[in-house]
Amino acid sequence: MGSVCVEELLGELQLFGLGYEEEEVLEKLVELCMTHRLSQSDLANELVAFTAAKEGGSLLTVEILNVFEHEVLNRKVNKARQKKDNRYSGIKDIHTIQGLIDVEDEEENLLDAYTTPSKGSQKRNITTPETPRSKRTLSTCSPYLLFSPNSFSPSSFFFPSSYSATPSQKYGSRGNRGEVVTSFGSVQDNSWSGRGGHGSSVKLFGPPEQSLTKSYKFMFQKFRDIREVLFWKIEELGDALKKHYKIEEFTSLLVPSQVVVMEGINSTGGKLVASKLYEGVPLPFYQLTGQTEDLEQQMVLIACGPYTTSDSITYDPMLDLIDVINKDKPDVCILFGPFLDAKHEQVENCQLTRSFEDIFKHCLKMIIEGTRSAGSHLVFVPSLRDVHHDYIYPQPPFSCYDLSKDDKQRVHFVSDPCTLAINGVIFGLTSTDLLFHMGAEEISSNSGVSDRFTRILKHVLTQRSYYPLYPPSEEMNIDYENFYNYVSLPVTPDVLVAPSELRYFVKEVLGCVCVNPGRLTKGQVGGTYSRLNVRRQDMEEERKSPCIAAQVVKI
Repeated sequence: MGSVCVEELLGELQLFGLGYEEEEVLEKLVELCMTHRLSQSDLANELVAFTAAKEGGSLLTVEILNVFEHEVLNRKVNKARQKKDNRYSGIKDIHTIQGLIDVEDEEENLLDAYTTPSKGSQKRNITTPETPRSKRTLSTCSPYLLFSPNSFSPSSFFFPSSYSATPSQKYGSRGNRGEVVTSFGSVQDNSWSGRGGHGSSVKLFGPPEQSLTKSYKFMFQKFRDIREVLFWKIEELGDALKKHYKIEEFTSLLVPSQVVVMEGINSTGGKLVASKLYEGVPLPFYQLTGQTEDLEQQMVLIACGPYTTSDSITYDPMLDLIDVINKDKPDVCILFGPFLDAKHEQVENCQLTRSFEDIFKHCLKMIIEGTRSAGSHLVFVPSLRDVHHDYIYPQPPFSCYDLSKDDKQRVHFVSDPCTLAINGVIFGLTSTDLLFHMGAEEISSNSGVSDRFTRILKHVLTQRSYYPLYPPSEEMNIDYENFYNYVSLPVTPDVLVAPSELRYFVKEVLGCVCVNPGRLTKGQVGGTYSRLNVRRQDMEEERKSPCIAAQVVKI
């Protein structure tokens, strides 16, 4: 679903006499809308029905919303899954499947017979929030006029003067530009300007065979290959737990998504009564081995697409970000996709007259040439929502853009996920919304950690994987052979960047500074980006986080 309008949601609740006192209630309501893909009115209706049977239910609290999510929303998800699993149950051959399609076509043709000729065919596009139209079915060209060949010029940013290229009014009229919405560390004593990449070193961390650097063939894996990957992953984590907790012997058990060791009694042969749980332990941090030469502070800017608002394709937010880069001159800019969003309405409706790849190339050209004077290193991380790119995870780096000789030193195309070393500071990067995916699958929170984001991030670090969820989200297309090779964490990163549709944050989890910069746009309005000051420490000092300060800022 699209972005959640807080004002509309509050209006729906006030209409039925529901109120609140804590600001955290608003954040929880937005989180429920996003996690369970509910509209504002649907959520309000469910809440009214739920609170009607509760005493004092007219005043919403975070505790009431947690009970509501557990008793109502999670049960709806389980029922929906059971219904989906039972639909068309049984073994179907190609003739049976074709028969179902023919029956559906006959029903639609019957409906068409009752429509007037002026309306023509009323065939339905069967798309839902749970099963959106795949970007792989979208055409790369369309007769509709939005982009034209004559509009591809740096001066006009290749937009014709048509209705679809009109800048977003809501975005242009925003009044909170540059507002700092959250901070971490010693922000008061820090200057938020870099040296334009002078003296910066950006490189992939680890040996070359552990980094995904080119495209690969996919859709060839077999179920037994997936089984083998999961088996070896469980064995590796099991051995790590065995050594850490000094356990002499145990029997391997598969727990969906999470690998743990449990101590208990299985007296009946069909049920294990657990008495003790050994959770995972994170990998060690990277330790510098040689003499450090440059301990200068580095400024890192992080932004995540979409770079256009949902009601326009003019890339005004991207141009504003380029202005920020030229003004602050960060040493490194990490830019996550999508750069041309598969979920954008004008992309879904095929209203582009140039190929997706051409538009993407011009988009990159504007970023690279527009920041050349700043000198900042640019790191481009792809997204599964990049409509022109390989729809597979792990996702190879962009390869369709040819760099000039001058730009090759400062522009870096990396995979999703990847691990980077920026002047000795280790950054873990993934554009996949693992917070959203894992938050929707969480079934127990009796870990003593009340904050959902902290629980999920701790799970990521202790499971030693950029995506420790199985089965994966329905929108994920995973190649498990390459998953085993490229998705494991090589070390615990100093900084983990995990952009999400959920609320932005900067927090320290198990010694790792975790950042959700938010998205540069949220529907028709501006979003946020993040900036960090980092500095690697002398190897003789006791370890402390190299992230000196961090902020999330409104674009």
